[in-house]
Amino acid sequence: MRIALAQINPTVGDFAGNLRKITEFVERAALQGAALVMFPELATCGYPPADLLEKGSFVKRAEETLAAVAALTCGENRPAILCGSPMRCEGVSGKHVRNVAALMDGGTVEFLQQKMLLPFYDVFDEQRYFEPAEHQSLALVRGIPVAITVCEDAWNDKMFWPRQMYPIDPVEELMRQWGTLPQPLGVHRLILNLSSSPFWHGKQEVRRRMIGALARRHRATVVMVNQVGANDSLIFDGASFAMGASGDVMAQAASFREDLVVFESEATPVRDAGGPAQWDDAPSDDATSLTWQALVLGTRDYLHKCGFQRAIVGLSGGIDSALVAAIAVEALGAENVQGVGMPSEFSSDGSVTDAEQLAKNLGIVFSTLPIRSIYAQFTASLAPMFGESSFGLAEENLQPRIRGSLLMAISNKTGALVLTTGNKSEMACGYCTLYGDMVGALAVIGDVYKTEVYALSRWANRNGEIIPEATLTKAPSAELRPGQKDTDSLPPYEVLDPVLRAYIEEYRSVEEIEAEQHVEAGLVRKVIRLVELSEYKRQQAAPVLKVSRKSFGMGRRFPIAAKREI
Repeated sequence: MRIALAQINPTVGDFAGNLRKITEFVERAALQGAALVMFPELATCGYPPADLLEKGSFVKRAEETLAAVAALTCGENRPAILCGSPMRCEGVSGKHVRNVAALMDGGTVEFLQQKMLLPFYDVFDEQRYFEPAEHQSLALVRGIPVAITVCEDAWNDKMFWPRQMYPIDPVEELMRQWGTLPQPLGVHRLILNLSSSPFWHGKQEVRRRMIGALARRHRATVVMVNQVGANDSLIFDGASFAMGASGDVMAQAASFREDLVVFESEATPVRDAGGPAQWDDAPSDDATSLTWQALVLGTRDYLHKCGFQRAIVGLSGGIDSALVAAIAVEALGAENVQGVGMPSEFSSDGSVTDAEQLAKNLGIVFSTLPIRSIYAQFTASLAPMFGESSFGLAEENLQPRIRGSLLMAISNKTGALVLTTGNKSEMACGYCTLYGDMVGALAVIGDVYKTEVYALSRWANRNGEIIPEATLTKAPSAELRPGQKDTDSLPPYEVLDPVLRAYIEEYRSVEEIEAEQHVEAGLVRKVIRLVELSEYKRQQAAPVLKVSRKSFGMGRRFPIAAKREI
């Protein structure tokens, strides 16, 4: 069967726009002679729709859109379509909505496969909305049997995972049914999977290994079409693919962009000199490159899907704001990014000139708004309240709060969104100021540790200097008091970041971190205490673009008011 992987970038709730995309890809696939066009999970409405699913009108629009998709299969030489969508449940009990893969041909919906395994970990909360399927059945696509699964339904192979998340395996059940088929129907096993699988470091490799193991175990061709694009904090990398029964790649879509790939499901994978199948769009294993692409896509889609075109970045001359500006320029274009420098009496001359040089390298507009006089007025007004107390944290935090107010005023006046420039190391330890440097619409690098910031910045300079070398080599500093360095408050980042990663992403204990990283227990406890004390800040932060297994935001849920044993 000639199958088309239609890897699209839907917008949540944009039924008309999503239908236009689906129509375009169907027409392109039809011109290439596809018999079946596969679209991602919940393609009619976009993933994740979250509490929009609680609205009956939303689900009704999705069903109307699905009916319009079915109409695309009418007429001669039209391909069948397999598309994900929410639908109302017909039962009198349970949830009101189901997550289905709809197989359409001849203008009608011929078969529905309801999702059985509903994830409820990390960023997923599907059990909140959907009613799980009670059973799975094989379907026929123009006389050819296929096993249809929806995302998580293919992620519970007991032979691959050391511990199954669910007591049942939909694929295993479908393969048992396959064994009852008469010859020749049961010769070529075909498993189709509609996914909306978010990106994080290592996710593409996990998918390839998992699907490869599934294909070899069941002697089947396994086809996965994955959503691409970003919706709020979640970034979907696409990278759709098909694997033959030997675990070799038969078809591969691009990463981080829309794509259409057409292939023959019974073809032999093309091999190069006895090695694995080669594809121009094969996913890269370079973590830095993948993270860069993810952040660019996440920034672009967040602004554009929210109806904005332009961004503002406060440029301090430091590496974090420089990286955010570089990402914004690639995502939005230099003409749509404005840099603003806001030096104080504690800002070094190099910081000002580095920010100017960065703006010149990027080709963006750069404006300078000194805050020395504003700061003086603030401190004068507060003098009766502060009394004879010495200069301290309150005076330091006044500066980023002044800067935050200026950036938000420019945003209000121009309609451009402010991009927050704090990294994951700072957010973890609370080394950031509420209503100051935390203001903004999107935390572009809020899931990027400081050491990764340097790696990404070096990568940004791969074809020539964008981020000035002086920015890369200077000691990190908030420059809120004379001679300040980040190491005055935090351990060196090469020590801090592994501790944070172990505690935040792997839930390691103090004792485990001490033993594994050979870091003194007192230092580990100090770092963990900073993380715990800063929960209230993070829960007021801008949305964070997720690129790790465990980012701050919707996938990490901890109480603010709680006693913490460290």
